[in-house]
Amino acid sequence: MSHASISQSISIVHPISLSHGKNAEVWDSAGKRYIDFVGGIGVLNLGHCHPGVVAAIREQATRLTHYAFNAAPHTPYIELMQRLTAFVPVHYPVSGMLTNSGAEAAENALKIVRGATGRSAVIAFDGAFHGRTLATLNLNGKVAPYKQKVGVLPGPVYHLPYPSADNGVTCAEALKAMDRLFSVEIDVNDVACFIIEPVQGEAGFLALDIEFAQALRRFCDAHNILLIIDEIQSGFGRTGQRFAFSRLGIEPDLLLLGKSIAGGVPLGAVVGRKALMDNLPKGGLGGTYSGNPIACAAALATLEAMTDEHLHTWGAQQEAAIVSRYEAWRSHQLSPYLGRLTGVGAMRGIELVNADGTPASRQLTQLLGLARDAGLLLMPSGKSRHIVRLLAPLTIEPAVLEEGLDILQACLAQLD
Repeated sequence: MSHASISQSISIVHPISLSHGKNAEVWDSAGKRYIDFVGGIGVLNLGHCHPGVVAAIREQATRLTHYAFNAAPHTPYIELMQRLTAFVPVHYPVSGMLTNSGAEAAENALKIVRGATGRSAVIAFDGAFHGRTLATLNLNGKVAPYKQKVGVLPGPVYHLPYPSADNGVTCAEALKAMDRLFSVEIDVNDVACFIIEPVQGEAGFLALDIEFAQALRRFCDAHNILLIIDEIQSGFGRTGQRFAFSRLGIEPDLLLLGKSIAGGVPLGAVVGRKALMDNLPKGGLGGTYSGNPIACAAALATLEAMTDEHLHTWGAQQEAAIVSRYEAWRSHQLSPYLGRLTGVGAMRGIELVNADGTPASRQLTQLLGLARDAGLLLMPSGKSRHIVRLLAPLTIEPAVLEEGLDILQACLAQLD
């Protein structure tokens, strides 16, 4: 599908045109129904057109559609920040700012850590994805297609292996690489921050090694380095709890938020230790649309729905369904290309590999087409584009989830 008026540098996974959606189902302009396991790439944890979110948007649109918070504060922004900072499960005083997106949150976090530390170097991780803006491109642990043809990127940025049981990189290997980095590449005293995802999304839902996470937290504390945790995709219940960092037994200094924060309305945030968030001069943070009143209203409705009980129940039910199906597929040898199940909670990836263990990228492309034809939308991931990301809404009806898994099962069996 080609649209002459739209940049051809935008890559399209599914060549269809969507018309409308409800919870975990969408319909294209021809009226065909699809079960949505993409969820706007992790934006729709509450599904399409969640009634509470829609009602909040409608009501707010009759009161105030926009005001720049820097010019004059408005109630939705104030109320959301009060709710959001209380929603973040840390022991220290929290403050924050709203942004238009996760990438913008990451950019502002870099400004905050530079102001707080007087340092500029950043340590990121292989396989990372933190956005498509110029500074976040350099944080990403992957060249193609994000860093190609854009020239010199803002830095300095260094990358380390990302340790996870899902990719075979051990905690010891990552710590050894860190030791080499600070012995050969850069003085530890020049490092402002580490930035890390507790579950990598773009890389194929790789869950961070818990031992490494705790060692990293201790290292940062010992060297006055700040730790930024990016929960843009893993946050707001994707792993069955508010945020995935809780499973690691650590707390961030700064937390990056976005995607499912506002039920599909563009919004992001940086929240963290109040002393850090307050360290830049007046006017150092902000933006024209950051914290738009309608987006804030949608986010307030999202937080209202995301009680701990709901998140646990939704995550546990979806995880159980996915794991049960996957184990059955493995035991019955459904497909010679079926590899590992990655991730945690309801944030799961299914790897496709050849008999020799190499990525089965061609078969994943085939799977996307077969599933789409059968009425299921899937999202690829992984360095070699060989891992299926499962991002169905947490609120998906059990029967619809099973229907989607039935389609996936049938399509996996057809791979050649």
